[in-house]
Amino acid sequence: MTVRESASDWTDRILDLDVGRVAHGGHCVARSEGRVVFVRHALPGERVRAVVSEDGGGSFCRADTVAVLEPSAQRVPAPCSWARAGGCGGCDLQHADPAAQRELKAVVLAEQMQRLAGVELSVPVEELPGGALGWRHRVRLAVDGGGRAGLRAHRSHDVLPIADCPLAPAGTLPPVLSHHFDPEEDVEVAADADGVVHVGNDGPVVQRAAGREWRLSPGVFWQVHPALPDALASVVEQWADAPRGGTAWDLYGGVGVFASVLAGQVGADGAVTVVESSSRAVADGRVALADLPQVGWRVGRVEKVLGGLGGPPDVVVADPPRRGLGRELVEALCARSPGRIVHVACDPAALARDVALFAGRGYRLEKLRAFDAFPMTHHFECVALLVR
Repeated sequence: MTVRESASDWTDRILDLDVGRVAHGGHCVARSEGRVVFVRHALPGERVRAVVSEDGGGSFCRADTVAVLEPSAQRVPAPCSWARAGGCGGCDLQHADPAAQRELKAVVLAEQMQRLAGVELSVPVEELPGGALGWRHRVRLAVDGGGRAGLRAHRSHDVLPIADCPLAPAGTLPPVLSHHFDPEEDVEVAADADGVVHVGNDGPVVQRAAGREWRLSPGVFWQVHPALPDALASVVEQWADAPRGGTAWDLYGGVGVFASVLAGQVGADGAVTVVESSSRAVADGRVALADLPQVGWRVGRVEKVLGGLGGPPDVVVADPPRRGLGRELVEALCARSPGRIVHVACDPAALARDVALFAGRGYRLEKLRAFDAFPMTHHFECVALLVR
């Protein structure tokens, strides 16, 4: 008999839990009656009272802390009233001191690398300038059936009627939240490098990184933390080490922030190819890097374009979506034998899986850094250097 067959649905059940280790995904692990409970708004070592929010059957369920019976020394008051059971889905760690948040993320990174890639290492999750609040310069608001904008509840399509969000720059959201919008539409709010707030399709959005300026069309991707593009570009500059006159690829290259760095390394006699699926991003990138004729652009999905690229490349920079590169792309890249691969990743599990795939094709993980680009949440950004 399975555990699920012997247990009723625990949804809405109240549990007193001794909280164990932090896990990937914004929760900690506890156990009750032989079942695993993934509990939010808790910290390792605490004893909490939690309500089961989701029970899909099997050996685990999900719960949310409603009372802290024995708090951790790292617990602090959450700066937002929506960071609680039944609240906003955006923040998982407001109840932890910012330094403790980074420690928890470092534990998650080490665990994922060991479990999925067989790599034993411990690296700190580095703090970015600006503090733990007010950093989110791009926010996507959901709109309910009545035209009111807000943020979605955790693991739900429900729209919460927030008045503000402390992760956004002070004063950015209240004027927007006071308006009504077309029902069931998302609204993007972006504060640009000059402090101008853009709502929806008004643009262009001015952003700066790597010593250059971009004027972005509405909806074109840019990192939500204003310090992250420069931090990543600096690591790429240090680790890519593209030779003068060499060949570099910038995959999932967006508007070409990394390409601008690579172009400086290969020089006028080298070649940098950006592959990006968004034609608007490529158009914006072409304008921003018009003074760099060594940068070429290919519009399309990386897996479709890769086979037609010239090479072999000396270095590849890849910044794939959350799911990572995956087996087919890793094998295709390794078949082109770049000397170095700089892998940017926003999910530690996907990165670890890719590192394991690269190891199977003769590439070792030489360096790894992590940045706390999303304070108060469980997310963070990693950069890995793989060498043949």
